[in-house]
Amino acid sequence: MTAGNTGTKIAIVTGGSRGLGRNTVINLARRGVSSLFTYRSNQAEADKVVSLVAEAGQKAIALPLDTGMASTFDAFVEQVRKSLPELGAERFDFLVNNAGTSNHTPFEQTTEEELDGLYNVHFKGVFFLTQKLLPLINDGGRIVNISSGLTRVAFPGSGSYASMKGAVEVLTRYLARELGSRKIAVNTVAPGAVATDFSGGMVRDNPEINKRVAEATALGRAGVPDDIGPMIASLLSEDNRWVNAQRIEVAGGMVI
Repeated sequence: MTAGNTGTKIAIVTGGSRGLGRNTVINLARRGVSSLFTYRSNQAEADKVVSLVAEAGQKAIALPLDTGMASTFDAFVEQVRKSLPELGAERFDFLVNNAGTSNHTPFEQTTEEELDGLYNVHFKGVFFLTQKLLPLINDGGRIVNISSGLTRVAFPGSGSYASMKGAVEVLTRYLARELGSRKIAVNTVAPGAVATDFSGGMVRDNPEINKRVAEATALGRAGVPDDIGPMIASLLSEDNRWVNAQRIEVAGGMVI
């Protein structure tokens, strides 16, 4: 048991109302971890996740947050501080920086507004939210930053998005080095193409794209959320306590 908690481990997961974040929150609950997760606008979906976590025997709290607006982070951290006692804790153990937006604009057509939006969510948001939550994370805790298989393999139109994820991968290594004195491990998980509503449900709902992904993947299919959430939950467990400063691609062997 980590200092500051009276019982269950606590995770903070951004973007936990849908897709990979939702799956991660539920799989953490199955492993006995309660969560405080964020959602941007769909409270109804967030409420469903809270109910699913309760069915798994744990507690979850949903808080609204736009991770692209760093000016709101101080107020959010104060909400976290006030909410943690509802989960039986004063501090938390795990942070999963998952929230994100997609972009598939070709390089020549990408606007400054688009690039700034990606930067605010995928790099600046991760950087400053992590920084501001550090006083509340227990020593010996763990941080997972979500990246993408697109930092390894170049698909035209994804350059701006992938570049921000590449920056997060570098940041992960620096965080692992600088937070080592507090025994906080920091890793990157890089999913491949996953059938969710991300990118407008492109992989999930477009049979041609799904087929192309499957053909490019050694295990012969596109990923699904349940390929990713359990892996993240496992990475946060004591089983993986000695994994640090790593980029772990979870893609079924896509484009190898």
